[in-house]
Amino acid sequence: MVAIKSHEAARFLKAPDRSISAVLTYGTDAGLVTERARAAAKAWAGLEDPPSEITRLDDADLETDPDRLSVELMTVPMFGGRKIVLSSTGRRINAVLLKELIEPGPLPGVLIVEAGNLKPTDKIRSLFEKAKHAAAIACFPDEGRDLAVLVDEEVKAAKMTIAPEAREVLLAQLGADRVLSRGEIAKLVLYCSGRKRIELDDVEAIVSDASELGVDRIVDAAAGGEPGVAVRELSRALNSGESPQTVIIALQRHFMRLHRIQADVTSGRSIADAMKALRPPLHFKQKNAVTAQVRKWPMAHLDRALAEIAKAARNARQTGCRDDLITESLILGLAQLARIAR
Repeated sequence: MVAIKSHEAARFLKAPDRSISAVLTYGTDAGLVTERARAAAKAWAGLEDPPSEITRLDDADLETDPDRLSVELMTVPMFGGRKIVLSSTGRRINAVLLKELIEPGPLPGVLIVEAGNLKPTDKIRSLFEKAKHAAAIACFPDEGRDLAVLVDEEVKAAKMTIAPEAREVLLAQLGADRVLSRGEIAKLVLYCSGRKRIELDDVEAIVSDASELGVDRIVDAAAGGEPGVAVRELSRALNSGESPQTVIIALQRHFMRLHRIQADVTSGRSIADAMKALRPPLHFKQKNAVTAQVRKWPMAHLDRALAEIAKAARNARQTGCRDDLITESLILGLAQLARIAR
């Protein structure tokens, strides 16, 4: 019966509890959900000597053999240890199946499940939080402080330093998705290999700035309820070489900001004061559009939008070749939601 908050996850994963046989990672940061699920699988595999093998099973694997997940988890390896099974929620791997596996008691193997954003009342989240032999790890987008720690850790691991102004610009350009942020930092470190210090010119040369390729126009059109504009700008950005997943993470970052502003407004702050409190700060050109969007989007619809964005990010990473279609469907859905928001 363990509910792990997002900021407690790293410490929890460094000291895995052998009595736990089911781990759920969930939240709005799809990249962090995947990263922590993989970290959990490696952590529990490392408890065995020799380390356990990690098996990946998803809905497609259960199409022809519905019992395969159960069989894998209930089977004890010939040479000892425990089977580690990494999976994601889906049409078949749902609350009913997971309840049948987890509720009776500890599993012979270890089940690691990735999910999207789940409310406290969600059956899957509740199942993992209440079972004594299970744990649920929250995964929410990196705040500015978390991103700063990530940058410092990655730069230090590369045995480099980064100029203060370069660090500031880098933090402003990184997104809310941990995997994509780590990828941008890795590109920067590789670009600067052979040198001891990362400069501002390096960041400007190598790290993607969404606004330069019109991603900000896609985001504003989707959040503003303009599906035609959003699709047109998406097509233009993709034709310019932009990654669909970069568009998704830009959407996630923007809607997280809208969510944060709306939360402050709900608690009594003015929109202007709530925007001033953002870190990194909004560009002055964005303020009018963001003000209009905050007035348009109530908190319940922002929650729904973030859940859809997290789902799209996860699906885009898993399918790869269809990420452009996933992104187009996402922006159309968001634009439609904006039209009915208020």
